Amino acid sequence: MEKRDSILLTTEFPEIKLLKKGKVRDVYDLGDNLLIVATDRISCFDVVLGCGIPEKGRVLTAISLFWFEYLKNIVVNHLVTADVDKYPESLKPYKKILAGRSMLVKKAKSLPIECIVRGYLSGSGWKEYRDKASVCGVALPKGLKESEKLPQPIFTPSTKAESGHDLNINDAEAKKLIGEDAFCEIKEKSLALYVQASRYAETKGIIIADTKFEFGYFQNKLILIDEALTPDSSRFWPKESYRVGASCPSFDKQFMRDYLESLKWDKTPPAPEVSEEIIKKTSEKYLKALKVLVG
Repeated sequence: MEKRDSILLTTEFPEIKLLKKGKVRDVYDLGDNLLIVATDRISCFDVVLGCGIPEKGRVLTAISLFWFEYLKNIVVNHLVTADVDKYPESLKPYKKILAGRSMLVKKAKSLPIECIVRGYLSGSGWKEYRDKASVCGVALPKGLKESEKLPQPIFTPSTKAESGHDLNINDAEAKKLIGEDAFCEIKEKSLALYVQASRYAETKGIIIADTKFEFGYFQNKLILIDEALTPDSSRFWPKESYRVGASCPSFDKQFMRDYLESLKWDKTPPAPEVSEEIIKKTSEKYLKALKVLVG
């Protein structure tokens, strides 16, 4: 295990098959189930930084667990348990490492698209809107401003790239990839999840500007997989400082992106060194999101 003080950058369990090492999560094959371990790695512009963020993996896991429970009335999710005492015997030696940052989940067949829901005009969506009055090909009313709430949330799918950038695709292209029935179901579920989560978050003083979901099939039934509404997959804005016509401060990794944008870096590996101050502030934003949303 590569650790820097309290930061976990990578995992290694020799007795267990490593299925995938993602930008943040390490996924292990346990036969009937998968073990997902959220490390403290952070990626920006599809490049994994070398520093890691203290407590990030535990924050992502705790927030996902909260949303899985809160949103299960809309769609079943892949969680089996996050209680390390209920993990298989082969994982018992790693109990201390896994506690708080891992989940035992069902082995679902994932769909090859990302399900993005946007409720506000921000980021790449705002850039496209200025040029074309649309976001990912979805036409929007003219005259909207940066960070403005959309008339209604929009579903903008993308490809799921193993490396590099995901590519935005339209509804027709998504239907070709997964079929019309599956597309209609994930679109309906994604929008419903976003609406229910957004209403809850607003009661806690957080605006969810946009987010990303992933789905898969388990025993021929559509289920929610991966993570749910974390600072890595969502844009969280403090309601108290929200304003239309400008970029909004956030509880998510946008803070790190903004810092990297201020550097002379071409957004290709290797990533630049990040100061201890920026690492600390990024960690504080993740922890604040957890505290505000979950308590």
